[in-house]
Amino acid sequence: MTSELPSTESVQPTDRGQAVIRTVAMPTDTNPAGDIFGGWLMAQMDMAAGNVAARRARGRCATISAEAMTFHRPVFVGDEVSFYAWIVKTGRTSMRIQVEVWRREREGEATMKVTEGLFTFVAIGPDRRPRPIPEEREV
Repeated sequence: MTSELPSTESVQPTDRGQAVIRTVAMPTDTNPAGDIFGGWLMAQMDMAAGNVAARRARGRCATISAEAMTFHRPVFVGDEVSFYAWIVKTGRTSMRIQVEVWRREREGEATMKVTEGLFTFVAIGPDRRPRPIPEEREV
């Protein structure tokens, strides 16, 4: 069994989602081994998904679950990290949002997917109880 990762030379970020967050990985975001800490990536992914959820629900939303997290490659200090997110399903009060994370070396142009996950959010009202998600607006 080989541990070699597939080539990413021709891979491009998904066109299904919007780049919700773009940031540079910093030394304060590392784990003891010197790579970017997976928990930092998960927190950024939750913020990206939350941004999409709040926009669609036109108000406050709460994270209910983060599932199917897959870490494909490490992220290094100095990498530009882009978080793409899109809604895959909308229910009466909840929505499921897919997030993909891509990295670009600071001095290069090649991008590669480093992680992905599926997040579930519930729209909540001022009483912090679930509320219906409004109908989608016409664009």
